[in-house]
This record gives sequence, structure tokens and C-alpha cells, in this order.
Amino acid sequence: MLINKKIAIALSLSAIVTIVALTSMAPDDDAPKNLKVLPKKITERQIHHIMHEWSVSLGVRCDFCHAANADGKGLDFPSDAKPEKEMARHMFKMMNKINSKYFEAKKDSLGMMMQSGVNCYTCHRGASHPETKIPEGPGGPRPGGPGPGGPPPGVPTKQ
Repeated sequence: MLINKKIAIALSLSAIVTIVALTSMAPDDDAPKNLKVLPKKITERQIHHIMHEWSVSLGVRCDFCHAANADGKGLDFPSDAKPEKEMARHMFKMMNKINSKYFEAKKDSLGMMMQSGVNCYTCHRGASHPETKIPEGPGGPRPGGPGPGGPPPGVPTKQ
């Protein structure tokens, strides 16, 4: 009787362990999908933090990069329908290259930059399309270019 009780307990425990293991291996429907530059093991909380930083740096909302769901309710976050999303990926890779090459930034266990010399806000300053400015004065535009020197050669001027 004692042996049967031990076997029953052992089988019950192994069944519980098996169920827990199988459920932890099941795909998580809430897990982020279509990650191409962000680490695959990133948590939903980390993604929200990163997306918040990006939206504030560019002065935009989620729908700037993410397309609407087919039913018009909410956003289809995995979708690549908007070109702005692909541009954000390119800019993120560029920022990481700049930081690792020029600022010797190191990556954390997820592959994200831990410290950086530049980030999205460095250039965007809250604007989705940062203004390109040509410096004036020493080291400014080439002679004859825009600014005090006039238009480039061959460009008609308004009379």
C-alpha cells in the first residue's frame, strides 16, 4: 500500500511538471511579433518603453508607424504596411552603428545598447521630419550657394 501511494504521488508530480513545461513552451499570443531589429526575447514592457521614447523623440503617436487593423479598430502592430516603420528600423540600426563605432557603447544581454552617445532625440528634437539646416558663417555654405553669397551659378534669380 505504501509503495502504491509513493507511485501515485510520483506520477502526480511528474504530470504537474509536464503540464507546466508544456504550457510554458506554448506560443504566447501576446508575445511581440515581426521583430526585425529589436531582440526576439524582449518583453512587452520593454517594447512599450522603447516605443514611448521613440514617439516622444519624434513627436508622433503610434499610428505614425503602425497601420490600422483591417476592421478599423486599433492598430496592427506586426504589419509592415507603412513605410515609416521600415524607416524607423533603418534609423535604429544607424543609431546603433554610430554608438558602437564612435561612442564604444556596449550591448546588454538582450542585444540592446546600454549607453549611447546619440539617440532619436539627438536629431529629431520632437519633430517627425527634422529640419535640415545649412550652417552660415565660418565653415558655412560653399561660395555662390544659398545664403549671403547668392544662388549657385547657373540658377536664374527672380527679378
